Amino acid sequence: MKASTSWRWLAKKRHFLFDGGICGAKMKQLPFMGFVCTIMLFIIYRTTNYQYQQTEVSGVSTSGLNGLPRGIIEPRSDLELRPLWATSSSKSKIRPRSSNYLLAMPVGIKQKQNVDTIVRKFLPENFTIILFHYDGNLDGWRDLEWSKEAVHIVAHNQTKWWFAKRFLHPSVVSIYDYIFLWDEDLGVQNFHPGRYLEIVKSEGLEISQPALDPNSTGIHHRITIRKRTKIFHRRVYDARGSTKCSDDSEGPPCTGFVEGMAPVFSRSAWHCAWNLIQNDLVHGWGMDMKLGYCAQGDRTKKVGVVDSEYIVHQSIQLWAGNQQESLLLSLHWKFTVLLSMQVSNIEQTVKSRTVDVRSEIRRQSTIELKKFKERWERAVKEDKKWVDPFPSTRKRKLRRERKRLYSEV
Repeated sequence: MKASTSWRWLAKKRHFLFDGGICGAKMKQLPFMGFVCTIMLFIIYRTTNYQYQQTEVSGVSTSGLNGLPRGIIEPRSDLELRPLWATSSSKSKIRPRSSNYLLAMPVGIKQKQNVDTIVRKFLPENFTIILFHYDGNLDGWRDLEWSKEAVHIVAHNQTKWWFAKRFLHPSVVSIYDYIFLWDEDLGVQNFHPGRYLEIVKSEGLEISQPALDPNSTGIHHRITIRKRTKIFHRRVYDARGSTKCSDDSEGPPCTGFVEGMAPVFSRSAWHCAWNLIQNDLVHGWGMDMKLGYCAQGDRTKKVGVVDSEYIVHQSIQLWAGNQQESLLLSLHWKFTVLLSMQVSNIEQTVKSRTVDVRSEIRRQSTIELKKFKERWERAVKEDKKWVDPFPSTRKRKLRRERKRLYSEV
């Protein structure tokens, strides 16, 4: 009996030790398995992030590209002109660029001389030029020596924002470090693009504009006026008017603001701003108040006005003259019938058919401004995950809501 008992005890002991060894081995494997899982999660994250970035860059879903080998996919483009065939002269013109900049402007033939002055300032500083011809006149620019080096796009009576939305897609302009989206009626006698960019880069301004000479016409916001003693500024102090600007101001038009006449965007800021442009709201009213959301950070620090390199806004009305001239030409064929009529009747007929283009454009712009505000408010309300990055904006909304509630009571 004792021998049988001893045998059973030895068997139990051996079984216990065996189980203990397995548990010990398992315990030793746990850190290793944790390390392997961490590596696998990291690989999955990097793969997913890469696919997301590819989708963002190309602007289309990568699922539609499954039929192509990955190495052949080219999600970016540019606005550089390419020769139809390689020659010794064309090879000499193609030189590697350390940096790339883009100047895009809507232009009409009446502003040819001023546009020529602007372009000549920019070309020596490594700029690609793209002109949006809103009056349909392209032939009138061919005598300028730089015209063949520029990109020309023609569409009758379209605005800067209409052109930008359709021809400056982020994937097309992604090679450019900075994008200047300017009006054609700007005086650049006191502006140097190279020095301007040095300031913008050194101060980390993602969205900027050159200051306006105080003698400019069409100044709408005091923050854009040049400060003679400064190199640049990010805010304005003004106790006049309905909007009081002080140190407590944290949003447009007191700080974090540039106007639509001469904005300059970094590559990242333009990627955001392009998506902010509404496809059907061609005048762009209201966008300037929201551009700070595209500043890639704190708009009070990333948005600024450069004083040392400033411009003159001449505020020349576009389109009006062209449309009135077109109307007179369209009525020309009727004049033979009207010869028997009195001169006063002719003048009255022409006057009745002439459209006050300036008033019509302002009316349409006001309508678009209202639509833009409504879309912004609706988007904020519907996007439950979006959080306003600027606390001051949230505080103002809360104050307005409390005021509304108190007024109802």
